Amino acid sequence: QVQLEESGGGLVQAGGSMRLSCAASALALDYNNIGWFRQAPGKEREAVSCISSSSEGATYYADSVKGRFTISRDNAKNTVYLQMNSLKPEDTAVYYCAVRDRGTSWLKCRLKSFDYDYWGQGTQVTVSS
Repeated sequence: QVQLEESGGGLVQAGGSMRLSCAASALALDYNNIGWFRQAPGKEREAVSCISSSSEGATYYADSVKGRFTISRDNAKNTVYLQMNSLKPEDTAVYYCAVRDRGTSWLKCRLKSFDYDYWGQGTQVTVSS
């Protein structure tokens, strides 16, 4: 059974940095598109970033995080990362990683939640002002 586990969340001051990790079991992430999403209290879930399979390579970011966040993967560790710099209080949310597992490694990833099949439990990120 595919499982995703996020880690690395916590409390940070505005302007600080944090790196989230998404580790997978029972699925090789390098063949799949991975997305990071977040949900703040009282708000809808929103897409943050995605990374395409290793063979495709494209990455995309929401406008709100462009230039501050970087998504990357370490295939040897079967892990995807989200490096978050210059954090703002409005980045406070539960962050989720998700993987698309439909055998479509040639497709670029998209910032659409319905594109993804498996989701982690989430990790809380709190940015204090």
